[in-house]
Amino acid sequence: MSSNHNTQAPLPFRYQFMAGAIAGISELMVMYPLDVVKTRMQLQVSTGAAGASATHYKGVIDCLSQIVKKEGPMHMYKGISSPMLMEAPKRAVKFASNDEFIKLWKSVFGTKQLTQQISVLSGASAGITEALVIVPFELVKIRLQDVNSKFKGPVEVLKHIIKQDGLKGLYSGVESTVWRNAVWNAGYFGVIFQVRELLPVAKSKQEKTRNDLCAGFVGGTFGVMFNTPFDVVKSRIQSDGNEIINGVRKYNWTWPSVMKIYHEEGFRALYKGFVPKVLRLGPGGAVLLVVFTNVMNVFREFHEGR
Repeated sequence: MSSNHNTQAPLPFRYQFMAGAIAGISELMVMYPLDVVKTRMQLQVSTGAAGASATHYKGVIDCLSQIVKKEGPMHMYKGISSPMLMEAPKRAVKFASNDEFIKLWKSVFGTKQLTQQISVLSGASAGITEALVIVPFELVKIRLQDVNSKFKGPVEVLKHIIKQDGLKGLYSGVESTVWRNAVWNAGYFGVIFQVRELLPVAKSKQEKTRNDLCAGFVGGTFGVMFNTPFDVVKSRIQSDGNEIINGVRKYNWTWPSVMKIYHEEGFRALYKGFVPKVLRLGPGGAVLLVVFTNVMNVFREFHEGR
């Protein structure tokens, strides 16, 4: 992870890729149940709106307790096989492509310094790249996490999608995923840069870890604040319950879907699942950054010691 305080030469791409993968899997194992809660709440249509579900979650604790009581504790990890397969390439692409885009944008702007503008542009560019990799995995995950899901596993979901919509169906929701990931990454990496600027320069490993925890937590929190409406729309578009009205899916393109949810359910509906999402990606953003940075330090010692 490049930093405004980091004057070390960047490591080869393979090290960035592996460190991103390890960081992603670490974060997933700890925080996944909150992702299930987030998806359930996002797919929940507000009471009174057309298509409202009989199952209603009042909040994070209520959702967790209902899942455990009605479906069993293991359902807190339902659908994890798809993101587990996705997590390594997803986070690897996030961090590795972010560092590569930093080099590109520095070259474009003719500077050797990392600025907030370059951090935001690099994050958004990495988010778009990441989105193109993860769409099929995200689609399978959403279908399995849905409270109304009848699928027993990811293979069954894949067969159903391909049979119904062909191979192109695996990229349902690609545009909304691009919006979601570009906005989150731009906010995450942009805010990390700003927080690091405000914090004292770390003089020890402990201080470096502290700074990364603070920067990653604040970056993850702000990323969630910026991108939740796009995440709600993505979940609706990719849901198997996305109604077809006069041959057209109710939720299709991102911005029309944002306006549709706003008009039918109100502004608050665009932030459904915000609490579990921020509970996951605030601390999750900290875990990602700390694990990535420490693994990269290990790789640096190995690379320079050869």
